[in-house]
Amino acid sequence: MKTCAPSLENAYELGTAAETKQLYAGWAKSYDRDFALDADYLLPQVTAQGFVAAGGRGPVLDAGAGTGLCGEALRRAGVGPIDAMDISPEMLAQALQKDVYRDVIEADLLMGIPMPRAYYRGIVSSGTFTLGHIGPEGVPALLRVAAPGAQFALSINAGFYRKADFGAAFDRLLRGQWIRDLTLPEVRIYGESCRGEHKNDTAYIALFKKV
Repeated sequence: MKTCAPSLENAYELGTAAETKQLYAGWAKSYDRDFALDADYLLPQVTAQGFVAAGGRGPVLDAGAGTGLCGEALRRAGVGPIDAMDISPEMLAQALQKDVYRDVIEADLLMGIPMPRAYYRGIVSSGTFTLGHIGPEGVPALLRVAAPGAQFALSINAGFYRKADFGAAFDRLLRGQWIRDLTLPEVRIYGESCRGEHKNDTAYIALFKKV
């Protein structure tokens, strides 16, 4: 029987950038095997599928790319080029080994992304907008590097969506005409073989375009 990795609880309890870097530095080499595979982690694939179904195209920024699971799914769907951004150099090193990214960018989303304005035609993020990680305050930095009309696909843990009041944040962006065409399909984060208290967790895939 498969179990969700114990490190998931540690990830959900993160509070600072330093804590995040420390956790993922120690998790990077085993993440794909001991978490993604063992927990039947579906979210990266589902996020990529939502992006493609919405007509997303490259160049794409994979924000909070981790070890590159979402990037792999995008490349299998024929999307590219793709750049990976993450706060953890160790996770990015694992992502580079998958040979699906054009470039990697080590950055803290809350401190901004060192790329030109309006550079990307697509933005994806899987597993970053969740407990212990990034709230709606991370979205403006992504909008800055997105070109007008860029397609977004951001996974947001459903419980965290309510706790962090993403609904109000998206309402402000819609009213301010920063984004359009927002839909929020709800999906399972883990597959049927996952066991443990998080096995039935869900996420919203925020699909929208930059105005």
